[in-house]
Amino acid sequence: MAVNYPTIELKKGKEKSVLAKHPWIFSGAIAKEPEGLKEGEIVRVVDSNANYLATGHFHKATISVRCIDFDNNIIDDQFWINKVQAAYDFRNILGLVNNSETTLFRLIHGEGDGCPGLVIDIYGKTAIIQVYTKGMYDAISFINNALIEVFKDNLQAIYSKSAETLAKHGVQNIIDNYTYQHKDYHDKNHVLENDIRFIVNHIEGQKTGFFIDQRNNRLLVQQYAKERSVLNTFCYTGGFSLYALKGGAHKVVSVDSSKKAMEGLAANIQLNFPDANHESITEDVMTYLKKSTEQFDLIILDPPAYAKHLSQVKNAMVGYRNLITEGLKKINKGGILFTFSCSQAIDKELFRKIIFQSALQAGRNVRILHQLSQPEDHPISIYHPESEYLKGFALYVD
Repeated sequence: MAVNYPTIELKKGKEKSVLAKHPWIFSGAIAKEPEGLKEGEIVRVVDSNANYLATGHFHKATISVRCIDFDNNIIDDQFWINKVQAAYDFRNILGLVNNSETTLFRLIHGEGDGCPGLVIDIYGKTAIIQVYTKGMYDAISFINNALIEVFKDNLQAIYSKSAETLAKHGVQNIIDNYTYQHKDYHDKNHVLENDIRFIVNHIEGQKTGFFIDQRNNRLLVQQYAKERSVLNTFCYTGGFSLYALKGGAHKVVSVDSSKKAMEGLAANIQLNFPDANHESITEDVMTYLKKSTEQFDLIILDPPAYAKHLSQVKNAMVGYRNLITEGLKKINKGGILFTFSCSQAIDKELFRKIIFQSALQAGRNVRILHQLSQPEDHPISIYHPESEYLKGFALYVD
């Protein structure tokens, strides 16, 4: 039995991208929409001949509909259970479910899992939900129920953390009454990533508490770190730093401007490598790079997104170029530079051009060792290439 959702009709010819299963429908493609549609409301999308195309969440924005279904399903409890179960089964195939060495992974990655506007990360027996659209926020209770149904006793806590991502809607973070014991549970929430222990602060930390998307790239740093001096910039709570120490780096310097992040780093160092040759510097990264005279054998440049919108690309290019140039100046001959961009508006080819400009500017000969991306639990939908947001290069510097 079909539910009579409000119907949006597209202009003739504008159905092509939806037929190709791209989940975004832009406002310019819409011919007719009902009056009084509310932000986040579920809508049916049809072509100019009234043929069904998709079901999605309506938003008063440039992207007017984010499609969550292309099969005319009823969006009910079972729909969300099926979504979570499919994501769970995929991560199980990847070997991330019940993994004794890695107890954190991304369960749902937005469009990559057919859930635009939704991220769910699993930390041991805690699920952290972060939503980016009002439609997904309105579905939180369904998503909670689906998590409980799929994980059963393997889940002890659910925390919805969307106050920052949906600030304009006055959204508050929600500690689910199901199980979350707030500070008492949080203080015990040590997780493992490739057998390295991390304390994750879900409530005050960035994103869902940790940057799970760099897991594979951290392993690569570990591989190259042996007997090298390492500089980890924008270090946050020390992910790359700890992997470098595990890989046998003889010295690691970690730099971040956030005092809170550096407190987390200190706790993680103490938990894993209390006697390591490690130095923490709480300072703006560019200020540090420009004034420091120390040279390193391996440097990680992993800044926050410099361009969250297309309008910011020009300034972001300058920012990345200056950062990478300064990093190249601090690398010893034969050193390795890891540099990343998580800006969706900066594609891989543009980022490569920026590195080219930086190498010329720094006067260094550079070879590409590895082209890097996000890990397998952050899947890229073939129908939505925009889901590939993380770009990185490991560079050998002569």
